Amino acid sequence: MFFQYPKVLYLLFILIPMVLLYIWREIRGKHPYLNVSSITPWSAGEKNSFKKLLRHVPFILRCLAVTALILAIARPKSTTMFEKTSSEGIDIVLDIDVSSSMLAMDFKPNRINAAKDIAVQFISQRPADRMALVVFAGESYTQCPLTTDRATLINMLKEVDVGIIDDGTAIGTGLATGVSRLKTSDAKSRVIILLTDGVNNAGEVSPSMAADLAQTYGIRVYTIGVGAMGEAPYPFPGYGVQNVPVEIDEPLLKEIAEKTGGKYFRATDNTKLIEIYSEINKMEKSITQTEAFAQYKELFMIFALMAFVAVALEIIFKLFITKHLPD
Repeated sequence: MFFQYPKVLYLLFILIPMVLLYIWREIRGKHPYLNVSSITPWSAGEKNSFKKLLRHVPFILRCLAVTALILAIARPKSTTMFEKTSSEGIDIVLDIDVSSSMLAMDFKPNRINAAKDIAVQFISQRPADRMALVVFAGESYTQCPLTTDRATLINMLKEVDVGIIDDGTAIGTGLATGVSRLKTSDAKSRVIILLTDGVNNAGEVSPSMAADLAQTYGIRVYTIGVGAMGEAPYPFPGYGVQNVPVEIDEPLLKEIAEKTGGKYFRATDNTKLIEIYSEINKMEKSITQTEAFAQYKELFMIFALMAFVAVALEIIFKLFITKHLPD
C-alpha cells in the first residue's frame, strides 16, 4: 500500500494537541476539588472505576475518526505488479547423418545412438524454439517438419536408425533439405546443426552449392564431425569388431560453417559431443521480452467508512451510555 498524497499525513500531528487539550480539561475543567479529612464516604465509588473509564471512549472514537479521515484524504492505494513475458524462439533443423559408418563404436554405444541421445537433451533445453529433423545418407528426407511439439519430435528422433535409406554420405543433399525447411521461415534466427562422420560421396547437390543456398537465405550452419582420431572399432556382421580408419572431411565442414556464419566442431567421444551441443545452446539464445505493468486499487473508501463508523459510535456512546455514567 502507498499514499498518493503522503504530505497530508502530516495532519496526524493534530492528534497531539487534541489529546493534550482533552487531558487538561479532564484535570482542570470538569472536576473541581475539595479538601477533606477522609475519603471514607467516597471509597465505595472505587467500584465504579471501570464505568468511569468508559467516559473516555467517545474521545478515543473521535481520535480514530480523525485519523481515518486523514488517511482517506491522503488517498491510499494498493498495487499488484504483473509481468507479461513473450519469447521469440529460433528455428533449428537437426541434420543427422544415418549412413552405415555411424555404427562405429568409438562413441557409446555407437555414434548414431550417442548422437540421438545427446540431441534429445538439446531439444529438451530449448522449449521456445521450433525444431525440425532431417536425416541423410545416400539421399535425404525430412523426418519431422518444424514443430514446437517436443514429445513428437523426440519420438521421431528415436525412430531414426542406420539403414532406413540408401547408404552413402550425401552431405550436400542433406544440407539442401535442411535449407528447404527454413527458407520460408519468418524467424529472426534460423540455424542448421549438421552432424556427419564421413566424406561427401553421394547426392545430386554439392556441399558448396548447399552452403551457398544457406548463405543466401541467411541460415547459419553449425557443422559437427563425429569420430575418434585415427581408427575406430566397427562391427562387421560375421567378422566381429574391427578397427577402421576415421575419415571426416574437416576442410569441407569448416568451409560450410565459415561461409554461413556458423562454426565447426569436432566430437571424438560422448562427452565432447555433449559439450558441443551445450556451446551451441549458449550461442543461440532465444529472444525473451518482459513487460511489467501495475494494477492499482483505491483504498480511501475503507478509511472513510472507518471514520463514519467511529463518529457514529461516538454519538451513540454520548446519547445512550456516557450520560448515565458517574463523573
